[in-house]
Amino acid sequence: MKIPKLGWRERFTAFGATLILFLVLVVVSLPALEGAGRELDYLANLRRFASQFFPPDFSVAPQILNALGETVQIAVMATFFAVILALPLAIAGAQNIAPRWLNLVTRMILNAIRTLPSLIWALLAVAVVGANPLAGVIALTFYSLGYLGKFFSDAFESVDTEIADGLRQIGADRVQAFQYGLFPQVKPLLLSHTLWMLEYNIRSAAIIGYVGAGGIGLLLHTFQEFGQWQKFATVLVFILVLVTVLDFFGEWLRGKLTQNT
Repeated sequence: MKIPKLGWRERFTAFGATLILFLVLVVVSLPALEGAGRELDYLANLRRFASQFFPPDFSVAPQILNALGETVQIAVMATFFAVILALPLAIAGAQNIAPRWLNLVTRMILNAIRTLPSLIWALLAVAVVGANPLAGVIALTFYSLGYLGKFFSDAFESVDTEIADGLRQIGADRVQAFQYGLFPQVKPLLLSHTLWMLEYNIRSAAIIGYVGAGGIGLLLHTFQEFGQWQKFATVLVFILVLVTVLDFFGEWLRGKLTQNT
């Protein structure tokens, strides 16, 4: 069987156009690779700086554990509040569930929230409630809401609505159709996104602490200010262990959910 020859219009797909656009942007962005304009031994600089991190100073482990516990608390509460707020926004932003005008309004709100990075949200929260863990919870709640609202909305749009439509035809109301027709399909995705956001918030909490929003970031800022890089390295080791544990737990949990669906 002879394969028909495709013209350039057929071959020029959306993927090809996106790839070409990205390559053009790469070329245009090459000036970003320019250095300081001086002859510097980058490798020697890196070796000299990295040598200050070894060996890690584990004498501060108790102090780090306390701060890490506060960091986890901030991340958990922020993720919890963000999930609660993101679910109705995601439903309102899903094109296969809500009307078009509501989609547009909701997506504009989520876009506005995502415009501000977590550090800016932290600065705003510290200005309102002071330098404490509550500021961290507020900052990461808003930051997470922007992303979870988008992720959850995309998850709802990816499901098959035929089951929900069938339930509506046999007399189920909108809530029942959503509860039994749509929600069971998106539960694994919602949980996966939530676990990812929790892991991300733990790392973000280490950053927002630099501006007084609580958590282990305060220790990082203190050790950095005094040049105590070995203690700084110990904090990074603890964060790495925690994030790794969460990653493996998330992978295990997603596997269990997949088996049960």
